[in-house]
Amino acid sequence: MVFNVRESTRSIKSDFPFEVEVTDHIWIPMSDGTRLSAKLWIPKEAYNNPVPVILEYIPYRKNEFTALRDSIRHPYFAGHGYACVRVDIRGCGDSEGILYDEYLKLEQDDALEILDWITKQEWSTGSVGMIGKSWGGFNGLQVAARQHPALKTIITLCSTDDRYADDVHYKGGALLASDMLWWASTMLVYNARPADPMHVGEKWRENWLDRLKKTPPFVEEWMRHQRRDEFWKHGSVCENYDDIKIPVYAVGGWADGYTNAIFRLMKNLKGPKKGLIGPWAHEYPEVAVPGPQIGFLQECIRWWDRWLKDEDNGIMDEPIFRAYIQDAVPPKTDYYTRPGEWIVENSWPTQSVENITYYFGGQTLIEQPNNSIEQLKSHQQHGLYAGVFCPFGQEGDMASDQNIENGLSTTFTSEELTDEFAILGFPKVQLKLLCDKKQANIAIRLSDLSPEGTSKLITWGQLNLTHRNSDEFPEDVPVNQEFIVSIELDAIGYKVPSGHKLQVSVSPTYWPHAWPSAEEAIIQIIKDKDSKILLPVYTKLGEVQDIRPFEQPETAEVMDREILREAGRTREIRHNTITNEWILDDFSDEGCRRLPYNGLEYGSENHNVYKIIEGDPLSAYVQCDWKLTVGRKEWQTRLESTSTMKSDETRFYITNHLKAFEGEEVVYDELKTFEVERDFV
Repeated sequence: MVFNVRESTRSIKSDFPFEVEVTDHIWIPMSDGTRLSAKLWIPKEAYNNPVPVILEYIPYRKNEFTALRDSIRHPYFAGHGYACVRVDIRGCGDSEGILYDEYLKLEQDDALEILDWITKQEWSTGSVGMIGKSWGGFNGLQVAARQHPALKTIITLCSTDDRYADDVHYKGGALLASDMLWWASTMLVYNARPADPMHVGEKWRENWLDRLKKTPPFVEEWMRHQRRDEFWKHGSVCENYDDIKIPVYAVGGWADGYTNAIFRLMKNLKGPKKGLIGPWAHEYPEVAVPGPQIGFLQECIRWWDRWLKDEDNGIMDEPIFRAYIQDAVPPKTDYYTRPGEWIVENSWPTQSVENITYYFGGQTLIEQPNNSIEQLKSHQQHGLYAGVFCPFGQEGDMASDQNIENGLSTTFTSEELTDEFAILGFPKVQLKLLCDKKQANIAIRLSDLSPEGTSKLITWGQLNLTHRNSDEFPEDVPVNQEFIVSIELDAIGYKVPSGHKLQVSVSPTYWPHAWPSAEEAIIQIIKDKDSKILLPVYTKLGEVQDIRPFEQPETAEVMDREILREAGRTREIRHNTITNEWILDDFSDEGCRRLPYNGLEYGSENHNVYKIIEGDPLSAYVQCDWKLTVGRKEWQTRLESTSTMKSDETRFYITNHLKAFEGEEVVYDELKTFEVERDFV
């Protein structure tokens, strides 16, 4: 979560058409008496000639934690004639109240009241757009579905339309061991930070202790809902796309964990829409890696001008879908840039994509089916080289060479390709299986084997076999009976060169992405016409397309900051040859900074450990530690937390230990334990 300003890739703009006035803190009152804290960037001219408004509404603290990234973006919008309102969600930053969970109805209700407040301001025309990445992209879609008359359009980045199927909790009905606890532990310590005494006065300590005592560990509620029930349907706009009637610009990157939703939004939204997918990780495209970065803020201004100022600037005359087809590259755990080419389509789905089919042979991918049976290899440590579920662009985020992983799974390899082709969309794998257990998982990896022998992960998918027919109504696997499953891999845009080979790897395990089944399952693939992979091939690769080039990235100047401690990251895999325990040890020091404009100092360290013993799925263990500081020279606070998760045959066991310090004095220290039955997981 380090903020990467990428100084060398962008132009700094300072000569804006509008002079901007900044208000660091203002209260927005809610109808229940709670006050939300906001920061404003207002064109001075707006007090005489009102302007449209851009709202960003997230829980990540405007005073320090997002101050740097806010400083390059909101002044840019304001300098082009838009008032910007950056609001800390209830229970976060200086905002009052308690944040009880993600995406609650109360969060949306507050947003509607914020929109009411904006329409009453003298500098506002009453036309509002929302923008946000991740949480702010999620709630942009959710608030759009509530149909407030002032909200005219949204730009949603790195978000999802389906909170169960495409978020950090479950994937294909399998528990995401790598991210479920990590994200919950992140929000546990993030939510525990105090409000700023500069803005809230002497009440800060009372409010802080109240926040510490009342904010729950989110993981407990997430683990109470291990299937797609009403809890997850709330806030999932895929339940009724027709609720969103305003224009939507959906943006993401192939290296991000949230790209799939863009395809569904382009297919299902009825109103004006655009989709954009680059090679990027979980970040805004003007600063994201892998590059190339683009002039995304200029793109936003074009969108705002069209839908908030009603300017006919031609943006909607351009194709609605634009994607970056990545060239093949050697496997690395981070990339500064990815070579490739942009393509455009006037609709999605498109007739420019056709499926080609491979069947599973002995250890090969073949063009005609045969008839044989093969038992899958099963190793609990399979998956350690997968990279992180949702890369933010840090070193070590991406998947390593897959050759080790391929040896731990059942891998099928094609002949050398005689012609290059590009995959665009969702590869789909169908398998006819036999399984000796009532519950089991399947993980699928699609890789690119180069002539040099390196294996590059292209995309992957996961399925809890009890969810083969429904995420809402899981059912036992039919033991020792044939059954067919379909697994959709994550969408991807990737060019496979001639001379390369495709590899499809199948395994019942994928640690630590998927929490292992309680028992090791023996799974066999029946390799006939029902076991195959369908690859969506883009048929217009290399054709000359009329594509308006993006401008070079530009931003406002990032605010001054002092580096008190440099950031760094280590990510190591260790194996105890005596106990056969495998450990993935991931430590990220996100550094420490001081902001001269308000004197705030803030820093964080995160240490995540994933352990498993070969042959013992019940040995799976995750521990996430955080240390986080916020303060000034005369006022220092520190949070320390440890969260753990393990399981036995029937239950999950979770602990959350949170300590808060004022100076060196412990003001809060509580260990919360929680257990819940396994529900087809």
